[in-house]
Amino acid sequence: MFQNAIRYTAALGALAVLLSSCGLKRHKYDNPITKDTQQPDKVLFDSAINDIEHSRYERARLTLQTLMNTYDTSEYLAKAKLAVADSWYREGGAHGFAQAEAEYKDFILFYPQMEEAAEAQEKICKMQYEQMDKSDRDPAHTLRAEDECRQLLVQFPNSKFAPEAQQLLRNIQEVLADAEFKVGYFYEHKGSFPAAANRLQALTDQFPLYSQSDEALWLLGQSYHSMGDRFENQEAAAYTKIVKDYPLSARANDAKSKLEEMNRPVPEADPVAYAREKYELENRTHRSLISRAWGPFAGHPDTSPSAKSGTPQMAGLRPTIPASVPAAAAGQQGTSAEVSAQVESNSNLIDKNPDARAAAANGTAAANGTVAASGTGGTNATGGTDKAASGSASGDQATAQANQPLPSNHVVKQKKKKAPKKSAKKSKKPQPQDQQQQQQQQQSGQSGSAPAAQKQ
Repeated sequence: MFQNAIRYTAALGALAVLLSSCGLKRHKYDNPITKDTQQPDKVLFDSAINDIEHSRYERARLTLQTLMNTYDTSEYLAKAKLAVADSWYREGGAHGFAQAEAEYKDFILFYPQMEEAAEAQEKICKMQYEQMDKSDRDPAHTLRAEDECRQLLVQFPNSKFAPEAQQLLRNIQEVLADAEFKVGYFYEHKGSFPAAANRLQALTDQFPLYSQSDEALWLLGQSYHSMGDRFENQEAAAYTKIVKDYPLSARANDAKSKLEEMNRPVPEADPVAYAREKYELENRTHRSLISRAWGPFAGHPDTSPSAKSGTPQMAGLRPTIPASVPAAAAGQQGTSAEVSAQVESNSNLIDKNPDARAAAANGTAAANGTVAASGTGGTNATGGTDKAASGSASGDQATAQANQPLPSNHVVKQKKKKAPKKSAKKSKKPQPQDQQQQQQQQQSGQSGSAPAAQKQ
């Protein structure tokens, strides 16, 4: 009896799939025209919509094309152009989505004031969103989805699709931020601390709604700590941001302890950030057991940890200048990092003028000598100490700190010297029997030499 029930259910399922594939199952169209008229253009439009609802997309597009070519002044012309794009969207696939996006773009270009223009932009955003890959894979569709959803919020801010587009944008930025976090985590554990700090700093500054921003800030502080004492201010800023903006984080107490060890002030928690973080913890989506088990094999990213509130960033992720780059090279503090070149007409200057590299080296040596000379001091005639001597210690420390090499991503590991190989031929230790034979030979030699001396 149980086997018969299983067979009956399987037969019904196969029949449903067959009917759906044959176009007998109806999927209701979103934007039909309810006007009851027997105009020929309206009859063509209704016939095409009926084909779209029953998955006969090629036939529907031929009918709509006939309508647009025959009745170029029809009141249903805009609806027909939108229906063509909808047919490609329903057909799906990479080819169908590409054709649908082109048709939707044309519709927005020709009819930007219609209500359906915002819907067309929303479907473009959804098409790219549905093709997103995981954070450790190709981000092409993810970046396109971010641009299209942002375009919807910029071009149609008062549309009914704006709230949904905001949530989609939060989900998209969660995936982009997770990709940056994985790269920063890899660099931090590898020992490339400047690269890790650059990635994590850009992540925490530009994507504050990321679900693991507190952990990213913690790794950022650890990276600056490993880069040396000159980056102590950046390290303290990372810990301060954890305490202030993520008070419910598991790293909040550790960040407070770090600030106390560094003798830095511990800030109070921001009440707005506290309320937002509490709301996120209470409304976070929890995945089912089957979803967690299938996660490693799924092609789409997991967006359940993404934020449910807050304004998403309207500017994409942009690379930043690492903190380990000198200020002169980065174009900071009134300097310029731009490089310009020009053709010199006088060729004699190349032969007569001194080498610029040698002049730069001499200038650096002279500057170091000046600093060393100005940092020395002694005792005056009255037994007092000169002012230069009192500031020599601080000056030497500042000079030593300034002359320290900047941290690099390429950590050179010192190779251990191998022990010298022992010679293959080892000296054999004389055995006790061999020692006795040598002693007897020496004694016999001495006894034989004595009579010979007497004869002489």
